Amino acid sequence: MTIQFKTKNEQKIINRPVVAIMILMGGLIALALALAISVSLGAANIDLHTVWSAVFRFNPELTHHQIIYELRIPRALVGALVGAGFAVAGSIMQGMTRNPLAGPDIMGINAGSGFAIAIAFAFFPGMPYKYLMVFSFIGAAAGAFITYTIGSMAKGGLTPVRLALAGTAVGTLLGSIASGISIYFKTAQDVAYWFAGGVAGSKWFHVQGLLVWVFIGLAVGMILSRSITVLSLGEETAIGLGQNIVLVKTIGTIVVVILAGAGVSAAGPVAFVGLMIPHITRFLVGMDYRWIIPCSAVLGSLFLVSADILARMVNPPAETPIGVITALVGVPFFLYLARRNGRDI
Repeated sequence: MTIQFKTKNEQKIINRPVVAIMILMGGLIALALALAISVSLGAANIDLHTVWSAVFRFNPELTHHQIIYELRIPRALVGALVGAGFAVAGSIMQGMTRNPLAGPDIMGINAGSGFAIAIAFAFFPGMPYKYLMVFSFIGAAAGAFITYTIGSMAKGGLTPVRLALAGTAVGTLLGSIASGISIYFKTAQDVAYWFAGGVAGSKWFHVQGLLVWVFIGLAVGMILSRSITVLSLGEETAIGLGQNIVLVKTIGTIVVVILAGAGVSAAGPVAFVGLMIPHITRFLVGMDYRWIIPCSAVLGSLFLVSADILARMVNPPAETPIGVITALVGVPFFLYLARRNGRDI
């Protein structure tokens, strides 16, 4: 089965299972290596043999083992889970809306989540992480609602670039208000570093919370994957095939809010992961979301763990915010997509 696109009569095959399986296998191997390197790097470098020993023969009396288990393994795992969550959220959004510029950061979802967490920092200091995630989910849903509402007000309805512009405006507004709140309530230092994005300081309770919600999001996303594939062909086609598009979009939006909200609560509003990774994945595996979703999860994890490694290598022993690294790659990618779709304004 093929889809005819408007780009110079090119056709893309919907299903490329062999390529997808190779990406999954190769990506998982690369991810395991990246996780090992991430755990070994830091203010004090630790050799991989010690990392292996700490993972499989943990000795609490050894300082290096304690550093690995208490600090570095949670950091690496949080990076992997957040990367997977953002990438899958972006792929679901792009599939449901057929909008190549869709992503949790571009569409105001991350900004809404960040705004809600800034409020939590100001009014409820010391809030347990599980309640902070609830704030993040509420903020993510509010950011998405505001963005879609503003984007729909334009004459001619929603287009990819209009929606991206609305999301950028909403993100800027909510970010500015959040900064003002943090300055007034003297939480600016904590909020500023968190807004830059990063997984430094991650603990096992972050891993536990993320693992539950990311697993739920991925599981429901896989259940919806076939419906999202049909929906990505167009709403008329989906309705003709008996698809309940309102139900699919509603559940899909909830999944996006869960994945993005969980990621922002742990690592801040890391930008462009949810925009770039789905495009790269579709280019490699085709248009079948039964393959796009798991491959996006693996590639998103690999990308964010690698970005965290690079962030520690820029100016050691100082920590460069991981959001800076993702932005260096993501901004040119976004500009390319915006230019390509600018005719739809």
